[in-house]
Amino acid sequence: MATDFSTIPLIDISSLVSKADDPKMAEDPGVLEVVRQLDKACTEAGFFYVTGHGVPDTLLKEVRDVSRRFFALPYEEKAKIKMSPAAGFRGYERIGENITQGVPDMHEAIDCYREVTKGMFGDLGKVLEGSNQWPQNPPTFKALMDEYISLCTELARKIMRGIALALGGSPDEFEGQRAGNPFWVMRLIGYPGVSSVNETNILKNDIGCGAHTDYGLLTLLNQDDDINALQVRNLSGEWISAPPVPGSFVCNIGDMLKIYSNGLYESTLHRVINNNSIYRVSVVYFYETNFDTAVEPLDTHKTRANGNKKFERAVYGEHLTSKVLTNFVDL
Repeated sequence: MATDFSTIPLIDISSLVSKADDPKMAEDPGVLEVVRQLDKACTEAGFFYVTGHGVPDTLLKEVRDVSRRFFALPYEEKAKIKMSPAAGFRGYERIGENITQGVPDMHEAIDCYREVTKGMFGDLGKVLEGSNQWPQNPPTFKALMDEYISLCTELARKIMRGIALALGGSPDEFEGQRAGNPFWVMRLIGYPGVSSVNETNILKNDIGCGAHTDYGLLTLLNQDDDINALQVRNLSGEWISAPPVPGSFVCNIGDMLKIYSNGLYESTLHRVINNNSIYRVSVVYFYETNFDTAVEPLDTHKTRANGNKKFERAVYGEHLTSKVLTNFVDL
């Protein structure tokens, strides 16, 4: 139910973060104000910035900086962790190998997923079985990313408790069978500036990442502070800029939350166009449901008020793997 929004709202979620596990959180005035703002943002735009999230600014910058140093390496070095189907689609892909709606994207990336051991989800998870491939240099790379993933997982869980209240449910609607054992995805992405893509074998294309929606519940984007490249589409089809707000995360809801909300919340189309001459880095963390969860609209007064169930049940793991299998070329 996106609207003709013209800006992306900014929400200080410090009250929610501090009270998210308080049994009486739903009675706290500060929490309720954050919940009101989350509901408005999710209904009108499907996108919002958060501050007061508790993840140190120094860590936000460090994960971008270490990603930037990796992308600056020669291709031969980066290819040591080359993505392949045999690696569970984890690892490095070069510029042009990721595709959106059949068109190569002008970015390179390291793709990571929660570890899937052999047989963990049966045939459903077979495509993603494996462990993540991390650069060996610097040697602290994996430990840094593990810390970051842990903090993002906890932060996203707390935001989802606020969103559960916003949808008229209890704070723990997205725990237990729905997302009590959440899957996660993370992409470390590098977008070359307009003058630095010189490889002749790549289709020239000014879209860093084509228009798409995200797949799961909630996305946390950590983007460079000084490069404006993210755009979000409103109801009229206008592309609205989401410029960096230092120290914040840009959050947006995904396809599974759209289903859970019975269409009240939109998984809004967005894209990246880096028209700057500067190389841009973003670190994108996706918080998802349990991998094998069958998702259907919540039964709350708010979702019921939006009419009969508008969506068929969708299994998150099926949705994710169907996307993964069509997202890459020449692997």
